[in-house]
Amino acid sequence: MIPKNDNADFTVDFEEEIHPTRTYRMDPVRKRIIGYTDGQEAMEQAVYKAMGTERYENIIYSWNFGAEVAQLFGKPIPYVYSELQRITKECLLHDDRITELTNFDFKHVKNKVFMYFIAHTIFGEVPIEKEVDI
Repeated sequence: MIPKNDNADFTVDFEEEIHPTRTYRMDPVRKRIIGYTDGQEAMEQAVYKAMGTERYENIIYSWNFGAEVAQLFGKPIPYVYSELQRITKECLLHDDRITELTNFDFKHVKNKVFMYFIAHTIFGEVPIEKEVDI
């Protein structure tokens, strides 16, 4: 037998809370962790970290983290440009803090492709310049 209460109000209002992006600050020049960072700078760091990690290679990361850039080695440059844009979107847009990626631009110098784009985040626009070996 289940008790009945006709006067009960079971509606609950929830508010989504956005947690800060406070994380360790990486110094790529000295290859050290120096202090903490938050907001837009932390988002720039998160983009570089995700794009610099090859997907499926490290068991410490989820299979949803990283980019599949290694598959582009030795491919024709026009193909690399289009696939790199697709791979970048697939890598970064699953992050709720990133809303859009725009203004993709590519340059090819010898065995490297230089990619430029703007990541629109909840903290503002983050310009990204990434070098990819091909």
